[in-house]
Amino acid sequence: MFNTYTDPEAYMEGSLLFTTSHYLSLCVTLALLLFLFLSRNRSWMKAGGGWVIIFGLAGSEIWLNYWYFSTSMWDIRDTLPLQLCSISLYLCVWMLLTKQKLVFEVVYFLGVGGALQALLTPELFYDFPHFRFLHFFIAHISIIMAVFYMLWVEKFRVRFISIWKAFAALNVIAVVVFFMNRLTGGNYMFLAKKPTNASLIDFLGPYPWYILTLELVVLVIFFLLYAPFFIQEKIYSKRHENAKV
Repeated sequence: MFNTYTDPEAYMEGSLLFTTSHYLSLCVTLALLLFLFLSRNRSWMKAGGGWVIIFGLAGSEIWLNYWYFSTSMWDIRDTLPLQLCSISLYLCVWMLLTKQKLVFEVVYFLGVGGALQALLTPELFYDFPHFRFLHFFIAHISIIMAVFYMLWVEKFRVRFISIWKAFAALNVIAVVVFFMNRLTGGNYMFLAKKPTNASLIDFLGPYPWYILTLELVVLVIFFLLYAPFFIQEKIYSKRHENAKV
C-alpha cells in the first residue's frame, strides 16, 4: 500500500510473500495486538499507549521522507502520501490526537481494510533488515494498533451507519486523488491505470471499469469488517431479552 519499488539497488528477485521474515512479522503483529488487548484497562496504557502509536506512525512517515530525499528518490509522481494506507496513517495520527468519532469510523474501515491486506499479502521486495522492510511493517502495524487502541482502550464502537460514512469518505478521497494524478502524472490508488505488476485488479475488467468493480469489492470488505459488531449486537440483544424473561 506504500510505494515499495523506488530503490533499484535494493531490489530482490521475488516477493516477500510467505517468507520467514513475513511470517515472523505477522507473529509480531499478533503479539502486539494481544499485548494491547491484555493491557486495555491499565491506566498507563490509556495515558501513554496512544502516544507510543503516534510515534510509530509519525516516525515511520518522517523516516520514509528523509530516506526519499537523502537518496534522491523523491518523485512527485509516486512518493506523495496519496496511497490509501498513507492517507490512513495521517488520519490515524489525527484520530489519536483528537479522539474524533467520525475519523475513527472512517479509519476503522479504510485503515484496517488496507493495512490488513497489505500485511497478509505484502507487495514488498526488500527483506529484513532493509529500511523499506522495517518501514513497511512499522507503518502498517501502527495503523492496525491505532484502530484497536481506539476500540479496546478508548472504547469506541462501530455502527452500521459507519459503513456508509467510510464509503462516502473513500469516494471523496478518490475524487481528490484522481485530480492529483492528473496534475502530477502519478497513479495513486491506481485511479489512472492498472498497476504494472500482476494483481487482483487484473480480474476486475479494463480501465476505467475496474474502478466501479472495486467499489463493490470495497463494500463487501466493509460489511465483513462490520460483521463482528453486528454479531456482538445480536448477542447483547439476545441476552437483554432473556434477562427480561
